[in-house]
Amino acid sequence: MQCLYCHCDDCQRVHGGAYLPAAMYLTSQTSIVAGDPILWKLRTTERATCRSCGTRLFAEPPGFGVRSITASLLPEGVFRPAFHMQCQHAVRPIQDDLPHFKQFPAIFGGSDEKMLW
Repeated sequence: MQCLYCHCDDCQRVHGGAYLPAAMYLTSQTSIVAGDPILWKLRTTERATCRSCGTRLFAEPPGFGVRSITASLLPEGVFRPAFHMQCQHAVRPIQDDLPHFKQFPAIFGGSDEKMLW
């Protein structure tokens, strides 16, 4: 599992915020235990929304084999972010001690280029 903040413009649109706190798990490590979520796409990423209440549950970015779980759905204390990514789309600079990657970090096939706020 990788906990992170995503600043991509898709996450901003879908979640109505400047960034999304998320936990990335291998898809094989997750399962839907109840309900039948609505699956849909904004551009290329498949997303799941609760059919009953409309809560955004997760996204599955193509080509990574991961499921990005919305961090607010995790048990308390599980979300411990390691970095920010897609900061080229950041609404405003975030000042904290975490790395701020311009696009994707190397663990997701990116260049590890950082933003110099």
